[in-house]
Amino acid sequence: MQTQRFPECNHPLVKSLFHHSDRELLTLFQRYPEQGKYFVALFCRYSPIVYTLIAHSARSPVQGDYLFALTWRHILYEMRGLELRPSQEDESNSFQNWLINMTALCINQAQLPPVEAINYNLQTVSPPLWCYLEQALDLLPPVTRLSLVMSRTFHWSPTRIAAYLQAEGEDLSPAQVQDYLEEGYFLLEDNLPQDIRVIYLGETEEPIADDQSILVSSEG
Repeated sequence: MQTQRFPECNHPLVKSLFHHSDRELLTLFQRYPEQGKYFVALFCRYSPIVYTLIAHSARSPVQGDYLFALTWRHILYEMRGLELRPSQEDESNSFQNWLINMTALCINQAQLPPVEAINYNLQTVSPPLWCYLEQALDLLPPVTRLSLVMSRTFHWSPTRIAAYLQAEGEDLSPAQVQDYLEEGYFLLEDNLPQDIRVIYLGETEEPIADDQSILVSSEG
């Protein structure tokens, strides 16, 4: 079994964070939720461990990859309120222990759909991007969000989407659905954190404050 390689781990914005401890990255993640790079840095640091644990328990590679993404989505959510005890700061590596426990929890509680019902592709969308895309999708207006999901997930045409929406009481033409889709793609990208767009979409990075300075000023 080979551990997956993720291109974002070689991105300069992510590599510049590798000198930070787990605790520092967690602190920055919690204090600056509008930035995604701190989560990506922790993902790059611990994805081999999480992937190995899941790969040994999954019934199929497709289900394993999907559970891998679901696990990181759960980790992202739980990290927002995570508090590490000061006594565990150094040798005990409490964040790693917590991460392994979260992974085991997801493995034990997962109720995965059959392989043919899984649309997620690990080679196409890395878990951090998938997590932030889902958050961005949740911010869209309901009809726009539904149109995007039917278009991208089920590969429905604007005509078929319009027919479905009309059956649900939404009087929209295929041309109007196409307008919703175009607007939706723009809003979806705009709702992503700026640094996530830099890492995954190749957007030009804007100058930002040094992360060590941010930590010092936040703790001062």
